[in-house]
Amino acid sequence: MADEPASSEKSTADEETPPPEDSRVGEEREVTLPEDVQKYEKFQKIDDSTYDRANEFLRERTYITAREWAIARLCADFRTETGVEMTKIGENLPHLVPFMTDTYSPQAVNQARSSFEEKVRTAGATFLYGAMSDFFTAEELDDVMYEATEVAKFLLEIEGVDLTVEEELEAEDRISEVMRDVREHSVELRHDEVCCPECGHEFDASETSE
Repeated sequence: MADEPASSEKSTADEETPPPEDSRVGEEREVTLPEDVQKYEKFQKIDDSTYDRANEFLRERTYITAREWAIARLCADFRTETGVEMTKIGENLPHLVPFMTDTYSPQAVNQARSSFEEKVRTAGATFLYGAMSDFFTAEELDDVMYEATEVAKFLLEIEGVDLTVEEELEAEDRISEVMRDVREHSVELRHDEVCCPECGHEFDASETSE
């Protein structure tokens, strides 16, 4: 009878030796991660501790949340000829994006993707009307575009995109040129006169009406 405690201790030790079931499952999942998921390196500059700040930054400057931003990026990166790999994105979300701690169903991924798309379309229509309505002067429109470009570049840099100074300046020049064209053509649409009363630009009214 005196040997029973030792036997009990040995039995307990043997039971504690194997790793917990959850740990084994986690190890199996890590081993079986798809190759493209293992190699995905975007969003490495942001983690759990900075998620709230990223979300606040986006809410102050855009219509989207950090969740919508991340999933929209993943939907663009995991798109095949047959469509977006929503199941893969949802199942591997914590591995793909450090600040996303839960997996998502394909339906949840699609919902976030649709929300992002809807907000972009709404914001785009609002911005384009503002640019074409003569509400902003040319200088004010340049300021709006500069601020928007800076936010977009910041998000791209967090995703891991490295832009040189030359690339940034070239992108800004191209965007400014496009917006000047938009504003100029919108003036033609708003006025029937051959000469625009605001800028003095002359154009053929008959061509505008075609």
